[in-house]
Amino acid sequence: MKRRRVAMTISLPPEIAREYEKIAQKESKNKSSLFRDMFRLYKEKALEEEFLGLQRYGSKLARSRACYRERRRKIGFRGTMSEGCL
Repeated sequence: MKRRRVAMTISLPPEIAREYEKIAQKESKNKSSLFRDMFRLYKEKALEEEFLGLQRYGSKLARSRACYRERRRKIGFRGTMSEGCL
């Protein structure tokens, strides 16, 4: 049977460890559950930042190729606009 959990040990400065325990108590969660939630939120935030970075890159590239206005007026399939914009 495949293991569903892997035990990990981390070390924290005492003040952060106390705050972590207080947050876990406040949220009515054990420390493992709180860590899983924090890790999930971290991954979501990282993916969102990556997406926004790619979106900014794409917008900048489109503006540099003078495609931005053309794409706003008409979004079409490949070949319906100038090839420099696709």
